[in-house]
Amino acid sequence: MSRAEMQLSFAPVASRAGPAVVNVYAQRVVRSMSRDPFFGRFSGPRMEQSLGSGVIVREDGVIVTNNHVIEGAQSLKVVLADRREFDAELVLADPRVDLAVLRINAGGERLPTLSYANTADAQVGDLVLAIGNPFGLQQTVTSGIISALARTEVGISDYAFFIQTDAAINRGNSGGALVDMQGRLIGINSAIASESGGSNGVGFAIPSEMVRRVVESALSGGDTVVRPWLGARMQTVTSDLARSLSLPRPEGVLVSELYPRSAGERAGLRANDIILSVGGVEVRDEGAVRYQFATQRPGSRVPLVVQRNGRQVTLTALAEAPPGGAPDPHLLTGRNALAGVQVVTMTPATAEAAGLDPFKSGVIIQNIDRRAPAARILRPGDVIYAVNGQAVRDAAQLQRALSRSTTGVIGVERNGQRAEFRF
Repeated sequence: MSRAEMQLSFAPVASRAGPAVVNVYAQRVVRSMSRDPFFGRFSGPRMEQSLGSGVIVREDGVIVTNNHVIEGAQSLKVVLADRREFDAELVLADPRVDLAVLRINAGGERLPTLSYANTADAQVGDLVLAIGNPFGLQQTVTSGIISALARTEVGISDYAFFIQTDAAINRGNSGGALVDMQGRLIGINSAIASESGGSNGVGFAIPSEMVRRVVESALSGGDTVVRPWLGARMQTVTSDLARSLSLPRPEGVLVSELYPRSAGERAGLRANDIILSVGGVEVRDEGAVRYQFATQRPGSRVPLVVQRNGRQVTLTALAEAPPGGAPDPHLLTGRNALAGVQVVTMTPATAEAAGLDPFKSGVIIQNIDRRAPAARILRPGDVIYAVNGQAVRDAAQLQRALSRSTTGVIGVERNGQRAEFRF
């Protein structure tokens, strides 16, 4: 779109991108506990329908939306811009980045799509359009600018690295498109910052690089997204830290620890290195490093520019999944209070998948039989790190420790807090 056209109208961009933006309807069963006001009975299950938006990214009917739009749905329906309706199937859900990939069968028809923009070329102040279906209204377009890039302090998802825009985004826009002036997909609109729930001109979109990685994982046939992991514990270089390190200004991210045989260690990264850029993109905090490495294609070689002893060094890291794989779940048995609890050994891979600290050890509770005694105290996501004062490294060791004693004390970590319980 030329500058002259832009001064007249956004219509050329909207008409180019609009057909690829769809309505997503998700139906789920809600078990109501409210009392019937006439007959005094508890009402039974009812159907609840949520509305969001989506973007067609492949002409054979592959659609991306937010995970929170479709989470828990028993049925999914997609309505195209031309008002045709299709049943949709869920191909992959990725709650950690709040994305989901759907597929519809359009009978071999080639559907309109949006191509991915390279957000590395985006700049604060660039014009953008937000296209979606707020409040159930059929396709709405709002305009604005990119207000900020690489927002990592938002706290919306585990891999926070958002594009901020002042284009009006409201309820129902979730999963819709944020596009540039060429009609390319910059990101998927995901959230707003608002006390009232209405648009206050502070909206956040998941960048197209993460969208592309999730779609590629979905189409490769996997049921989870493989996200490369650098294997470094890091901290932001603040003004105080920069002074203590005798740096001229605060920049980059300080490496404090490396996981043995991780991608970072094998690349030659060392403790006390300061990471300045990942894959050619400047980084300023741990979230930016994690995001930039996680969005690389598995198997690719990623340049890392670090500052070491006052000079810059370029290293090359291999983008690969966290080590340790995904051990099989283990159902605890025997005459003890943890019988009926399903656990999995904590590895960097299982910890990353659960959003836990991959540098810690223990076993993660995956499921609990609701009839088990432990169901009164423990919950899925808890980490058992010790039994009777002895550190727990894996599920087999935990089972042996429980077999040796029917009573004792277990150490449990939940949301970063540790506590001990008698069993």
